[in-house]
Amino acid sequence: MPINFLLKAWSQQTLRNRSSHEFARRAFFSSLTDSKPTVSCPATVSSKPCLDGLTVISVSLQDGPLIPGFIKPLWVTNPKVLAALQERKSGETPYAGAFLLKDDKHPLTGSPVIHRVGTLAQILSIQGEQVIIIGRERLRITETVNPLTVKTHHLKDKPYDKDDEVIKATYFEVISMLRDVLKKTPHWSEQAQKYSQDNVGESNYLKLAEFLLQKRRRKLTYSGAGIFEAIDFNYQKLADFGAGISDANKHKIQEVLEELDIHKRLDLTLQLVKNQVEINKIQVFHASVFQESTAETDEDKKESTSKTNEDEKESGSAKKNKLSDTFRKSIEPITEKIPKHVLKVMEEQFAKLDRKEADYGCTDNIYSYLDLLTSLPWGKCSDEDIDILRAEEILDEDHYGLADVKERILEFIAVRILTGNPEGKIICLSGPPGVGKTSIARSVARALDRKFFRLAVGGLSDSSEIKGDRAVSVGSKPGKMVQCLKQVGTENPLVLLDEIDKLGKCNKYDPEGALLELLDPEQNAHFLDHFLDVTIDLSKVLFVCTANDTDMISGPLLDRMEVIKLAGYTTDEKMHIARDYLVKTVQRKCGIKPEQVDVSDAALLSLIENYCREAGVRNLQKQIEKIFRKIALKLVRQQASSKTDVADFKSSGEGSIEQSRELAENFMIDESNLADYVGKPVFRGEKIYEQTPVGVVMGLAWTSMGGSTLYIETTFVEEGEGKGGLHITGHLGSVMKESAELAHTVARRIMFDKDPKNLFFANSKLHLHVPEGATPKDGPSAGCTMITSLLSLAMKKPVRKDLAMTGEVTLTGRILPIGGLKEKTMAARRSQVKVIIFPEANRRDFEDLEESIKEGLDVHFVDEYEQIFKLAFGYDH
Repeated sequence: MPINFLLKAWSQQTLRNRSSHEFARRAFFSSLTDSKPTVSCPATVSSKPCLDGLTVISVSLQDGPLIPGFIKPLWVTNPKVLAALQERKSGETPYAGAFLLKDDKHPLTGSPVIHRVGTLAQILSIQGEQVIIIGRERLRITETVNPLTVKTHHLKDKPYDKDDEVIKATYFEVISMLRDVLKKTPHWSEQAQKYSQDNVGESNYLKLAEFLLQKRRRKLTYSGAGIFEAIDFNYQKLADFGAGISDANKHKIQEVLEELDIHKRLDLTLQLVKNQVEINKIQVFHASVFQESTAETDEDKKESTSKTNEDEKESGSAKKNKLSDTFRKSIEPITEKIPKHVLKVMEEQFAKLDRKEADYGCTDNIYSYLDLLTSLPWGKCSDEDIDILRAEEILDEDHYGLADVKERILEFIAVRILTGNPEGKIICLSGPPGVGKTSIARSVARALDRKFFRLAVGGLSDSSEIKGDRAVSVGSKPGKMVQCLKQVGTENPLVLLDEIDKLGKCNKYDPEGALLELLDPEQNAHFLDHFLDVTIDLSKVLFVCTANDTDMISGPLLDRMEVIKLAGYTTDEKMHIARDYLVKTVQRKCGIKPEQVDVSDAALLSLIENYCREAGVRNLQKQIEKIFRKIALKLVRQQASSKTDVADFKSSGEGSIEQSRELAENFMIDESNLADYVGKPVFRGEKIYEQTPVGVVMGLAWTSMGGSTLYIETTFVEEGEGKGGLHITGHLGSVMKESAELAHTVARRIMFDKDPKNLFFANSKLHLHVPEGATPKDGPSAGCTMITSLLSLAMKKPVRKDLAMTGEVTLTGRILPIGGLKEKTMAARRSQVKVIIFPEANRRDFEDLEESIKEGLDVHFVDEYEQIFKLAFGYDH
């Protein structure tokens, strides 16, 4: 294979493209087969066997154990063993087990004994009696099947902490000593060349191949020391490498093979290397005695070394025009768009890369850094051709209903069209799960012709996820925003910060500070990523956030956003979404034709009211999927039991499938058979009582899942002079407990004003409970409901039928406004409530609701509790 072609193939490789790596790796090593000593690159077996319980041929080793990663030639004289190995070599699992012979023999039979721990060896080639094998994994013999074969168990390394300072110190000491020993010990250097390059890791392919190619071009031999410098080892492979190249006692090397504790294995290897260092010192001492007699030889060595250094410098110069020039060419078309401070850093890193390459140093970190820095989309933006009519069409196409939300989005787009300002408000879409917050963000990105990137910040507790790790730390990586820009390839994507209300809390690595900088238009134009260590401009990025509950977002963070609330869908909207979108989408995904299934409107309405009462439509989609999965199963069973048997059906092609579908019956899903597909109804009605008894009043509550009804129940416990008191249960929060105490006080005052002779509160111990005690509840808006419940019990008079109320009450009886009015109104409609009491301050909010929500409701607005009293108890006047 021509060297020019190899160079061209190698220059096109990237560290992140595995298939390209494999191509370059094979190209290099296949071209180096005529140079000696060779560095083998064995073929990779296509299917890796299951190592546990694997039965292999047992091969005995006399000179030393086979360490994983090393190639070893064997001379097999036993014809039976040779034939068995040849058979395995031509099969699907060309493996054998290599086990070291012990010095002692079996006490009864006198036959040689092998160690129980050995190595899974891949059979690379068999030439006559010579068998070439390569070590793969550690094995332990579990059972001897016959004199030739054994059953084995895969030995796995024990888990360890990569950041443990003791292990790291041992690792670097082994590297330092190996570097010195390989340069001074020719025998070890030769052994290093037997280390297989497919064991050094994917990130080292280009570097190792480039090293070998330079030696090939300069017609230079290369040593094990050079190969060691060209690759990076992890802890396990470094320990194995040091033991595998050493010429220590074979039983000492066997100890390394049997050790599964990584720290102990590194310690054993370190002792082997230290012993060689001591031997080298003795050799140097003896060499100095004969220094005068070998002066001439030394001069020859110096000349040879000088010539070698010159050749290596020339080789380094040739390399200098490789990687750095590749990066320079990649940024050449956009040099004018790259900020000057970034160009300066790039030039510094280019020079550093050149120096490292010339000295055959490790360039992985510099290469990775430059690969990231030069691949960012400097000055590249999506062309925004914003058409307000097209944007409106996209929003209507993707979402039904949500008219107020769409209007606000269109207002935002219109301002951008008029001002042409890439900066703007940060939108926060707030609402219950499943109402379409994420899909709205996608629609906005499509309407603006921008790339879309979703960043889930829920549970994020480390600022480095946003700001990146500092490059000096082990395993450092850039922040999510840098990764986003590289992935989307533009400087102005739409980035969705999903579930920002669930942001994690951490005193040391608090991510909130990083988000404050990210979302501030005054700061994100100079956003500093710790990994890049250069500022980047994020002011062109459009940020959209989502949250279920904005109360969970901190004040400074919320101040940077403009909140758009998605209250959820009405029953009518859910019907349209289910009929026009969900049913059709699910039907298509399940491979069912439209004419095969008909889901009636009554069935969909029953699904919505009896199974899926939440604000969103995610659960509604799940229930529809459940229906169509059951239908799909029935269709397949019908096809399998048709005239054509299963085997013929599978092999007959698409035509038979269509014919079988035509033979299948059509399915009609209505209210009568809906339970057969989705089970019994989940909800029988939020309205527990047809006529609320004495002491029970229906309230309206808001949750992150939408609105719901909330009963307040009060009952009499015991009576006695001066025993007046109140016991509260129902998993209530501190605010709601305070509301109950306040309600008790206000109810006593009202009762005294209306009937001074009624001493019920003074002499009665009462129990107030809010049902569904397993659900946490908190908030002040149940105040008026609690007062009404207490007064109902005191007067022994139930409240008006079909009445629900909500509102915070002050100690003087004033009614304060509440939040979540739309959700509470929709919850009242689900419970067939006709009469609702809202605070007067919320009148404007109610008037802004869609007519479909307000239709058929008798709503009263109050600002004093006295008005509630008349509405609740004055129904018979």
